[in-house]
Amino acid sequence: MSRAQLTSTVEQNTGGAVAPAPAGKNRIINGAMEISQRGTSFTPTTDSTYTLDRWIARLTAASKYSVQQVSNSSTFVGFQNYLAVTSLAATTVNSTDFYTINQYIEWQGWSDAAWGTSSAKPVTLSFWVQSSLTGTFGGSIWSYGSDANYPFTYSIPVANTPTKISITIPGATAGTWNITNGGSVVVNFGLGVGSSFTGPAGAWVYGSYTRGANGAVNVVSTNGATWYITGVQLELGSSSTPFARAAGTFQGELALCQRYYQEFEPTARGIFSTTSQSNRDGYGLPVTMRAAPSATLNGTLTWYDGTTVGTMTSISAYYSNTTYVEFDAVPATGTPVAFRPCLILLANTGKIRLSSEL
Repeated sequence: MSRAQLTSTVEQNTGGAVAPAPAGKNRIINGAMEISQRGTSFTPTTDSTYTLDRWIARLTAASKYSVQQVSNSSTFVGFQNYLAVTSLAATTVNSTDFYTINQYIEWQGWSDAAWGTSSAKPVTLSFWVQSSLTGTFGGSIWSYGSDANYPFTYSIPVANTPTKISITIPGATAGTWNITNGGSVVVNFGLGVGSSFTGPAGAWVYGSYTRGANGAVNVVSTNGATWYITGVQLELGSSSTPFARAAGTFQGELALCQRYYQEFEPTARGIFSTTSQSNRDGYGLPVTMRAAPSATLNGTLTWYDGTTVGTMTSISAYYSNTTYVEFDAVPATGTPVAFRPCLILLANTGKIRLSSEL
């Protein structure tokens, strides 16, 4: 089989290890599914819903599958965590439907691959996967500009049994690859992709758009079907090597995730009441973000101005950059005295969420 063709190998699970080094080899962030700042259970109702950190659910109809972070598991030897998809209905996948799990990669983490040039380098995608279904499954790698697409397939021969997959993909010599801090490369795993978005596996197609391969199993078509994945690695070269975190360590991996999303509880903080209707506060960020983030409030904050106790249920970014955010918080209950300092009390359930996701 030539280098320009799809290369896929299948192994039974004999163990894997989350290696501490080398940092930078793996271009997938959170490939071991260890970090999930938003929670551990998701039922995506809108397209482009982030689940575990860096992993995004794409869909054309709501609530067709759930996503969970499963922790402290022995399912995949050497990996304690995995991303679990469960089909919630026997969904008919029409020609223009798609249900996928994706990760978007910045050009800064990809420039040495030289894609879009005659010097484009091959890469190898490897991962551990398990499903209640068997057969040929699919996915694709494509450019963020959607004009270069490489559908791939892989086989799960035995149900409910961890399987190691390795797929070598030739470098893309054409296509539009975003060279800013926006998305450049998309790694896409199909859960159910209609014929309008599939193509033949094993070759680059330029000028069209695919999310999966022809004839692949549609997980969402079987109610209760499961699909689990962990140990995802994308590296330069024509062969897979043992899994390593993108940053080398768990702490470094968390920082990579926080470049795109971070959240915190603003407890026991003083905020200044600029008017009788809003409270303003600013925070220096522990990790520089990809771009100036949006700010939202998840839950409720309780404030106190020395006289009145009230709550806040929403915020908006007044000013933000990649290292600092200042926001306005409008009281939902109570009215603070204008220009009187307020305190965010410990007795609250709210978290400020900052996002600069791709």
